[in-house]
Amino acid sequence: MKYWVGVASKDHVELGVAGGFAQLCHGKGAPLNRMKAGDWLIYYAPKKSLKTNEPYQKFMAVGQILEGDAYPFEMFPGFVPYRKNVSFAPVSSPLSLEAVKAFPLWTDYRSKLRFGHFEISEELFEIIAFSMVEG
Repeated sequence: MKYWVGVASKDHVELGVAGGFAQLCHGKGAPLNRMKAGDWLIYYAPKKSLKTNEPYQKFMAVGQILEGDAYPFEMFPGFVPYRKNVSFAPVSSPLSLEAVKAFPLWTDYRSKLRFGHFEISEELFEIIAFSMVEG
């Protein structure tokens, strides 16, 4: 089992959570196919919308990757990104980037947010996820 962080705008994360899917790195299939059934994903949203620069900077969704490969999905004519099915857990409150920066384990990952998708340790995943998930 592996643990991942995906980076997308808040509005895109909300679409994925509502639809039960992950879509990463402007719709590329390769990052999705690195995640296998049973792996876990935490979404980080640096800004509120893809079209604006209004900051959000929170970890906001936690989900487990379901069976199946990434699949193409036509969002609108000419744009067919890849998606992967995810079972998202209810989140009681997003966790700010500032709060996560306080964890010593974060030091190894702080420069990776710009990559859009990267693996983290189980220990860091548990710290972030348990701070967000209800119950």
